[in-house]
Parts: sequence; structure tokens; C-alpha cells
Amino acid sequence: MSEPHKRLLAEVSRRMHAAGWVANHDGNASARLADGKRFLATPTAVSKRLVDAHEVLTVDVEGKVLSGRKRLFSEWHLHAAAYRARPDAGAVLHAHPPHATAVGVARKQLGVPALPEMVVSLGANVPTLDFAMPKSASQDTAIARALCEGDADALLLAGNGVLVVGVDLEQAYLRLELVEHYARILVAAAALGGPAPLPADDVKKLLEARTKAGLGRAARQ
Repeated sequence: MSEPHKRLLAEVSRRMHAAGWVANHDGNASARLADGKRFLATPTAVSKRLVDAHEVLTVDVEGKVLSGRKRLFSEWHLHAAAYRARPDAGAVLHAHPPHATAVGVARKQLGVPALPEMVVSLGANVPTLDFAMPKSASQDTAIARALCEGDADALLLAGNGVLVVGVDLEQAYLRLELVEHYARILVAAAALGGPAPLPADDVKKLLEARTKAGLGRAARQ
């Protein structure tokens, strides 16, 4: 039953590498299985370029490997925090797309909404979380708060790339793609004096459209 999902996870892993969002052994990807208690995950110490379906692991939310010969990546706690906070999350991706990661490395924010597509797809804000060492409980708490209370679907992790959630792997991938695309636009706009924010009334209308599309916290309530 999970074999098609394993193939899809491996494909998304390779797509992240092909897009230039991961290098070396960077990044990780996971997906929630239908029973809600098991998850598929990419293995550690393998380039995302080389991940194949037979290498995909099955784990529980605590990170215990239920099937698979390789080891789970050490950043599983980021994924677990996201899944626990968002029962609707069917997939989590973590990568280091250069432009968006640069924003986090600089301890900056993507800022006020300047593109309608960003508001509808990702909400009014993609927050940058404070830097935290790996396996930090404070980072897990911050991720949960931002994804649940803050109504974010994508996060910049200062010094550690981008984390996105989606109802499935395709939505998560598209959100990661959009965050990096927007970051590139902002870098280009900086040379022209910076982006002009959307009017507040328009942002409100776009958020209403987001809810109608079944996206965001309001749609989940």
C-alpha cells in the first residue's frame, strides 16, 4: 500500500536536489501514511539526488524506524513538531533553497506581503524563527506555535533553511518552490528600492480568498 507513496517521496527528494535546494546530504522529506501513526522519511547520509523508493524508511512520530535498512535523519524532531501541531499536514519538507535560506542566515524576514499569490498560498506572513541548535526543544515549540497559532504553512529557520507543510507532498513541494521564488523576487526588488506592500484592504480580501480555497487556519476550524 505504501509503495506508491515511497516512490513519490523519492521523486520529490530528487526534485529538491535538481532544483538546487539541497546539497551534500542536506535536507529531508517525509509524508504521513493513511493510518496517521506512521510516516515515510528519507534516510540520513544519502544525497537527495540518489534517494530511491527502496531506501525510504517507515517510522513512528517518535522517530523509531519500523521498516528500512538505513538510519533516520537527526532532524526528525522538526518534522514531528510539525505533524503534532498540524493534524492536516500530510507532508513536511526541509531544505536550504539559497535565496530563502539567505534571508534566514541574515536573520531577516520576508516582510510584508507584496504579491497576491503569496498571500493566498502561504498567508500574510512566512515568519523567520530564531536560531536554535539542532534538537532544541525551544525550536520545536516555536515551530508548533508558528504552524498552529501563527497560521503559517512555511517557515524560515534562522541558519537552517526552510520548513514547509502540505496536505500532501505535491502541495508541500509547491509551497517550498514559492517561498524560494518569492525570496528571489525580493532580492531583485531590493536593487530597485524594495518591494511595495499590498494595501491592507487587499490583503484582507486575499486572506478571505485563501479561506474559500480551503487554506489557512480559518478553513481548518
